[in-house]
Amino acid sequence: MTYDVAVVGAGAMGSAVARALAAAGREVVVLEQYTLGHDRGGSHGGTRLFRPAADDAELARLTERARPLWRELEAESGETLFEVTGGIDFGVTADTVETFRSLHAATGEVLTAEAATERWPGFRFTTPVLHQPGSGRLYADRTVKALQTTAARLGAEFRGQSPVTAVRRHNGLVELAVPGGAVRAAQVVVTAGGWAPKLLDGLVELPPFRVTQEQPRFFTPVSPDLSWPSFIDQSASSYGLFEDGSGVKVGLHATGPEVDPDTRDFQVEPERDAELIRYVESTFPGLDTSRTTAISCLYDNTPSGAWVIERSGPITVAAGFSGTGFKFVPLVGQLVRDLVTQR
Repeated sequence: MTYDVAVVGAGAMGSAVARALAAAGREVVVLEQYTLGHDRGGSHGGTRLFRPAADDAELARLTERARPLWRELEAESGETLFEVTGGIDFGVTADTVETFRSLHAATGEVLTAEAATERWPGFRFTTPVLHQPGSGRLYADRTVKALQTTAARLGAEFRGQSPVTAVRRHNGLVELAVPGGAVRAAQVVVTAGGWAPKLLDGLVELPPFRVTQEQPRFFTPVSPDLSWPSFIDQSASSYGLFEDGSGVKVGLHATGPEVDPDTRDFQVEPERDAELIRYVESTFPGLDTSRTTAISCLYDNTPSGAWVIERSGPITVAAGFSGTGFKFVPLVGQLVRDLVTQR
């Protein structure tokens, strides 16, 4: 069988693309090298932040474009995927405060460090705090499952344990080498995260990618009475949020060692781990650093941090979303759909 579109990678982005293309009437197959819902990429786990950028007008605009799409996916899947908990930025400069005031005057507020500490005593603030009541948390594993379920209802086919070992153009189609034979499609979308540069080497010109193994931790709050909005500490490039049953996740953004995604070891790097624990001890009096669990995730990013959503003939690539992209998942699905279906 020849498909209209083959999607390589069934994480959040690939599943969103499949759903959007299937809704547009395309015959879609999604090829995933591991089992569906695996933990080796960047889409697994309990939660992610939903937060309009405090000081970037374009990213803030895109976040608000994505917000109703999350509600549409919830309605279609019958799952709770996005909960509003409020979100804060701290460790900010005076310029960031002024930009925030201009971008979010109608929906946000600026608190003094003292007022913010009174409201959220689990934190130690030394700068003004930017509060966005409409921020919150997204449920990652649940989202991937919801996207795959709704895409399958629309006719998309998902194949787990189907690694693509080669991509080539042949007789006006794209052939994908997979175990058991080739899959042919008029177009291919590669949403393979850290594996995309290897797969597309020589086929599509990409910026250099840095693939890293990140190691955030869950920390147990010292009291169940503390309130935990999602948060960004801009001075430390850290992030975090509360996850029921696990604690408060805290991570240092894009600081992990570079790895090969095929051979990463999932092990904690001691020096970076010690740095994270010292940071939590100094910044979060409401967290117990003696009751903590390390976790591992994979990042793939360009040097500038900008996403790659590009089409080269019959091949489209969407990559580079790590650390910032999950809140845009249903929007990226639509953006890639539009790129694939344009003439």
